[in-house]
Amino acid sequence: MRALFVTAEAYPLAKSGGLADVSRALPLALARQGIDIRILMPAYSSALLHLKNPRIVARLEPLLGVEDGTLISGELPDTDLPVWLVDAPSLYRRSGGLYQDDDGRDWADNGLRFAYLSHVAAKVACGLLDWKADVVHANDWHAGLLPLLLSLEPAPRPATIFTIHNLAFQGNFPRDILPAIGIPDRFFSADGLEFYGQVSFLKAAIRYSDRITTVSPTYAKEVLTPEFGCGLDGVLRDRGDDFCGILNGIDAELWNPATDKNLAQTYSARDIAGKRICKAELQCALGLEICSETPLVGYVSRLTDQKMADVVLQAVPFLVESGAQFVLVGEGDPAFEHAFEALGGRYPGVAIQIGYHEAAAHRLQAGADILLAPARFEPCGLTQLYAMRYGTIPVSRRTGGLADTVVDAGAATLSNRTATGFLFDDADLASLEDATGRALALFEEPLAWRRLQLQAMAQDFSWDASAAQYAALYHTVSGLPYAPAREPAVAPAPVANPERQAIR
Repeated sequence: MRALFVTAEAYPLAKSGGLADVSRALPLALARQGIDIRILMPAYSSALLHLKNPRIVARLEPLLGVEDGTLISGELPDTDLPVWLVDAPSLYRRSGGLYQDDDGRDWADNGLRFAYLSHVAAKVACGLLDWKADVVHANDWHAGLLPLLLSLEPAPRPATIFTIHNLAFQGNFPRDILPAIGIPDRFFSADGLEFYGQVSFLKAAIRYSDRITTVSPTYAKEVLTPEFGCGLDGVLRDRGDDFCGILNGIDAELWNPATDKNLAQTYSARDIAGKRICKAELQCALGLEICSETPLVGYVSRLTDQKMADVVLQAVPFLVESGAQFVLVGEGDPAFEHAFEALGGRYPGVAIQIGYHEAAAHRLQAGADILLAPARFEPCGLTQLYAMRYGTIPVSRRTGGLADTVVDAGAATLSNRTATGFLFDDADLASLEDATGRALALFEEPLAWRRLQLQAMAQDFSWDASAAQYAALYHTVSGLPYAPAREPAVAPAPVANPERQAIR
């Protein structure tokens, strides 16, 4: 089984959010299932910097006006997992973010940037490098044109699976972009990629993929409704049984408090004493009073309406008045960034770190007692999974993947030891404060809190079970027989090519 995993980001090559974490951990888990899987993504400057053993393996013919495209082969750092980077300096090597400039504006040529990714991916999948995929797994709108392009290939062509990581991000562009992205005008229709007068990369993927998945079972049900469907609920309903939800997992090696090199002291469920040291180190580093009895509430998130940043902002005074400390690590809407920074200057028990840093996120997860992980909608969410792994208790809204992964600490679930966090229903301040208040009250009962921590840390959110579901789906769409791997498979070495040369 050969699979090409196409994504806009993968940790540690490039990261803006949870997609990067999934794009590392899931392919590694699929390799353990015995699948010959390779990642293909853009050659951002950061990706070129971090790629292991980089070498040029092909010079691409002129495509979509890009004259200097190349394919760079290597491996994901600290693994043997093969990676192909699509290098087009005019498209991907620029300052700013992956999708936006330094001022937070979307790159004006994002349509071309990710159309080019899909066109190159289609050529690679069909044998450009003497390696042909049985299945192409495309992720989010950035790879949304890929299933359409492969549908135009003569049989036998690679089967296609498309994963929706967040339906709200759709890759919508004006109709006049069609010639620039190499898509014939005949596909601009209600049955194709037309979406309210625009070209939608996401709708193209939903229409033309052999199968569609999303990242949690509850979110898969929610997006079939007008409330959560972002205008595409009808299109998804039309796909019927071709659409399903498979719960995301986490990289249990990267996110492991027993081995995490980012921490002042490692710890485990069996010996959790190191968590107190991590808390003290975090308090000291951020200028907070060092006190183990003071509850420390963390919030590591994109600062957006989706993540209820506006409600968390309103809840900070309540936290301070309740005797808690509050620590934020995140970035997003500049208005939210400025508002949180202002709060940090107003309250001595509040520390605000604007900007996402991986090491800081690990230290917050280890040092906090409670993690705020609310959302107006949430396809899956990873921060609440990391929190439980680190013995930090999440407070989340009962929606999407949050509902699938957090068990509310009520009287019954505390008694039978199935509770793992605190849930609330309405996306408003009163509901968030009520759930957080329940968490703070239980924190004052050390034995009950310790039991809750142990139950949270006992949860298995590794990728193995979900990867097995993806592996079975790969074999279903490709028609190849499936026998689950009994022993972990070693990721294959990159394909040989006489044109390869070292990058200087």
